[in-house]
Amino acid sequence: MTAITIRTAASPRDFAAVRALCLAYREDLRTHHPAAPALVTLFYPDPAYTELLDALPGKHDAVLLAELDGAPVGCAMSQRLPDGSTEIKRVFVDPAARGHGLAARLVEELATRARAAGVPLLRLDTMNTLSAACHLYIKLGFAERGPYQPVPEIALPHLRFFERRR
Repeated sequence: MTAITIRTAASPRDFAAVRALCLAYREDLRTHHPAAPALVTLFYPDPAYTELLDALPGKHDAVLLAELDGAPVGCAMSQRLPDGSTEIKRVFVDPAARGHGLAARLVEELATRARAAGVPLLRLDTMNTLSAACHLYIKLGFAERGPYQPVPEIALPHLRFFERRR
C-alpha cells in the first residue's frame, strides 16, 4: 500500500526538496508547448526564480510538500494578495508520481488553510494548454474568470485564470 503525506515544508531538507520540485516544474513547463519557453522566461526568469526558491518560505502563507512512501514528489504554495484573497502557486507533482490524487490533495489542503485564516477567495492561473490542470481546477469547484492582477499582454492568450469562494 502506498503511503501519501501532505505536510508543511519546515526544515532545510524540506525546502531543498521543494526547490528541486519547483525547478523540475519550470523545466516541465518549458517543454510543454511551443509557446512555453517564452512564457517560462517571462514568469520564471533566472536568477529571480532561484532567489525566490532560495528564500522559501518567503512571502508565502504556506509551502506544502507531498510525499509518496516518504519520497518528496509534489509541492504547492499560497500567498496572500493585496485584496485579501489567496493565490495558489506552483502546484506540481512529479510525472512519475501522478495518478494518486496528489495535486487535488495539495490544492484542497491550501484551501483548508485559507478557510481557517478567514480568506474568502482562492485564485490561481495556469497555462491553457495544461488541460489536466484546468480540468482538475474545474473539478475542485474553481470557476474561470479574467486576470486578477496585471499580466503582460503577450501572455494573456496562453493563460487561464480561476477562482473559488471558500
